[in-house]
Amino acid sequence: MPKIRTHRATAKRVKVSATGKVTHRHQFSGCGHILSKKTRKRKRKFRKDQPVFAGDLKRIAPQIPYLV
Repeated sequence: MPKIRTHRATAKRVKVSATGKVTHRHQFSGCGHILSKKTRKRKRKFRKDQPVFAGDLKRIAPQIPYLV
């Protein structure tokens, strides 16, 4: 039986926490332009990692078989 290949692009964007939750960077984590209209609170929340939603996890899990 051959080994299952990991989708490298997904593996670089996703990590598994110690409790087993799969997390990813916030959608607007770059937060690189037009910062004046965004509130301080909003920009601060962009820095945190966000858990992957259950519906997305079904799609992502086969791509990272050894991480999940």
